[in-house]
Amino acid sequence: MCGIIGYIGNRGATSLLLEGLKRMEYRGYDSAGVAVMNGNGVETRKAAGKISNLERALAASPVEGDMGIGHTRWATHGVPNESNAHPHVDCKGEIAVVHNGIIENSGTLKQGLEARGHEFASETDTEVIAHLIEETFDGNLEDAVIEALWQIEGTYGIAVVSSRDRNKIVAARKGSPLLIGLGDGEYYVASDVSAILSHTREVVYLDDGDVAVLTRNGYTVLNQRAQQLERRVSKIDWDLDQIERGGFDHFMLKEIFEQPATIENCMRGRLLPDQGTSKLGGLNMTDEELLRFDNILITACGTSWHSALIGEHMLESLARVPVEV
Repeated sequence: MCGIIGYIGNRGATSLLLEGLKRMEYRGYDSAGVAVMNGNGVETRKAAGKISNLERALAASPVEGDMGIGHTRWATHGVPNESNAHPHVDCKGEIAVVHNGIIENSGTLKQGLEARGHEFASETDTEVIAHLIEETFDGNLEDAVIEALWQIEGTYGIAVVSSRDRNKIVAARKGSPLLIGLGDGEYYVASDVSAILSHTREVVYLDDGDVAVLTRNGYTVLNQRAQQLERRVSKIDWDLDQIERGGFDHFMLKEIFEQPATIENCMRGRLLPDQGTSKLGGLNMTDEELLRFDNILITACGTSWHSALIGEHMLESLARVPVEV
């Protein structure tokens, strides 16, 4: 499950973004990145693997500013590498986007964008959003985001910044959770309250179809017709441990009851029923290459070991090759 964090205020954004990303590590991820706004525009730093790799990248090439967005990615479209890590930018590097969810019509949208001269740097569906915003941008970031969202089919939780409208973060959701954190002269956006709990306990949960605009002076929630909405401010009484347990008495119960959603998340973007196939990061092989395998070895531990034992029998039956666990 991917994680989103955003900050706008008067403090250094980079350390706050990293702190928020670390709070969401328990959700699982395979790459991480940040986009920070400063006098140079939007500067991105990304790394495959652990957040510690991102920290090393930032130590080698520091970036500072008082607003930015960050993301931990669990690959659905494209292999887990630095190019596919979020944030993604437009052709000019002026718009940066982080995204949770699946853009179901990304292939069609990408073809149209490429035909109109856009160049893509990744294999992800998310990059399509950055280019759509670029194409409709006319000086107002939220208007461009709304226009882009009208073209998208699928689920999303997004946070967007742009050097062309630099004093705001625009966030939106449909089918993927997002909330706003309210501070003193500073505001946050996050996909998980644990990412911001050490800084504020006042939050606004966004509903599907909401578009939020965060500045240093406050926030506004709009619908996708740019009409202003009212959303209730909630007070978080749970401590961080309770939040990470998701309201369950202990982590084992949380793991058990989250299994259906976890399985669904694992399959999103990987099973392609319309094409009668699947797309697995790191296994982008042709049928001929797959048929050359003469045995399969599965490594697993804990509950995944039990799943692997079931998979062993299924694979041997379907593929007719020896399988070991």
